[in-house]
Amino acid sequence: MRFTKMEGLGNDYLYHFGEIENPAEVSIKLSDRHFGIGSDGIILIDQSDKADFKMRIFNADGSEAKMCGNGIRCVGKFVYDKGCTDKTEIEIETLSGIKYLKLNVRDGKVESVRVNMGKAEVSPPVTLSVRSEEITVFPVSIGNPHAVTFVDDAENAPLTTTGAALEKHSYFPGGVNAEFAQIIDKNTIRMRVWERGSGITMACGTGSCATAAAAVKAGLCDFDTDISVVLDGGILTVRVLEDGTVFMTGPASTVCECEVEI
Repeated sequence: MRFTKMEGLGNDYLYHFGEIENPAEVSIKLSDRHFGIGSDGIILIDQSDKADFKMRIFNADGSEAKMCGNGIRCVGKFVYDKGCTDKTEIEIETLSGIKYLKLNVRDGKVESVRVNMGKAEVSPPVTLSVRSEEITVFPVSIGNPHAVTFVDDAENAPLTTTGAALEKHSYFPGGVNAEFAQIIDKNTIRMRVWERGSGITMACGTGSCATAAAAVKAGLCDFDTDISVVLDGGILTVRVLEDGTVFMTGPASTVCECEVEI
């Protein structure tokens, strides 16, 4: 079976066109960075009766995710670069609804993608007890759940301890992605993330959107302006409109083609 390994700011997945048997088991096997190919999960692409294409996302632990911001940009690159479409504005069906992509093409290949991520729902901050500490988080939904914490030093954020504990906190029955964000200025946020089902990742597209939306809601950044979210793997540009609609722009790259026995 053939997979294409792609990455968006270091958030890497294995992409395959068509359904496969036991995708959760396949994701666990192939995502292993020592005994598999190595990835944050697998993403399956197929035709859709509601949009141009549809995507399904399986994390490295086999759990299915509703949405992946970095992943959907790579889906746009996959279908265009491989000749599945010649359109530069496409619709992708996800478990969190249809998302709208604008492909930026250079020399016949997709270089970056702008995604209309829909509306972010930012709830009032809540204080939770995590590992015997009190942590204040902004719960945000942008098709999947996030807990955004504003910190003074994102570089030393407690991802493997507090982040891992937040993922499974009882306040979030289905688990949550945990973001630790440092406001640099009105247009710049440094963010690191512990992703539900994958652990520490180099970047999180939905997490970047959730973080920017929470920052705007808290008055730390401004509506309708470009916000640079600086991640371990690079920078995403996020814009939050006054009605809550979020646009995300970032790169998508192909790493290699893989042929494996399942």
